[in-house]
Amino acid sequence: MRVGLLGLGRIGAFHAATLAAHPLVDELIVSDPVRSSPYGRPGDPFEADALVIATPTATHAELLVKACRLGIPVFCEKPVAMGVQETVEVLKARRDNRVQIGFQRRFDPGYVAAAMALRGGELGDLHRVHLLTADPAPPPAEYIPLSGGIYRDCHIHDFDILRWVTGREVVTVYATGANRGAAFFAEAGDVDTSAALLTMDDGTLVTMQGSRYNGAGYDVRMELAGTLRTQVVGLDPRAPLTSAEGLQPPGDPWPDFVSRFHDAYVAEMDGFLRSTTSLCSIEDALAALYIAEAADLSRREGRPVAVAEVRR
Repeated sequence: MRVGLLGLGRIGAFHAATLAAHPLVDELIVSDPVRSSPYGRPGDPFEADALVIATPTATHAELLVKACRLGIPVFCEKPVAMGVQETVEVLKARRDNRVQIGFQRRFDPGYVAAAMALRGGELGDLHRVHLLTADPAPPPAEYIPLSGGIYRDCHIHDFDILRWVTGREVVTVYATGANRGAAFFAEAGDVDTSAALLTMDDGTLVTMQGSRYNGAGYDVRMELAGTLRTQVVGLDPRAPLTSAEGLQPPGDPWPDFVSRFHDAYVAEMDGFLRSTTSLCSIEDALAALYIAEAADLSRREGRPVAVAEVRR
């Protein structure tokens, strides 16, 4: 098949190499206003049989709507759009078109194994979940005002994988945050350190933490505690942890999200090319966005927020 790729930034360049090496891709058509790629040829990606969108967030909605109107199967990096209303409009415009949104943790072997263990009864009844996403260094200052804030930009991956692994929905969020680093976070109305307590529809309690200043390395983990067993995703030989008792993972810490989720990104794209259904739909992305909206509102107003409140 011919595949079109829009955007050749960091993740777009990664997708270009993945697509060029895929056995189902006969031709790759790439487009970026300022970058070039050794993979594929320049051209109009909308002339392809399938489309991959890896452009800046503000362009996603318009490109998705165009692809849907043309009837092209499309993969788009998260988020679908800048906010809830625009995401809903894209959902309305999708019609019967196949759209897959990029939440790569669903394709990571650790999260897949945890989901299977939980659904297979190996953990017993789930009582508690802990989520952590911590970047080794903050993104550029100019990125933060356009990011949507730490809950929409960063923790939306936690919200999606929480729903996917547990098969449950979040009903309330109580979130907070702090500014412990550069001033540009506060100036943009954002925080660089985050924490939240979420309650699931079956009463399971979920704690979540995040940081833009985890100097030890890129740290993403999920802990599922049941009545029979506790299982942790991300406690691997490259986890940036050192115990007070002297235990230390033997490998070099993960430096960034691309290296940590390399195989997941490859598997995600393979799933898009081979599947006839969406493996992560616009509805899934919207559900995670509702939780992020509730978290951001909770942080700003200092109160618990029901997800149903933002859905209205």
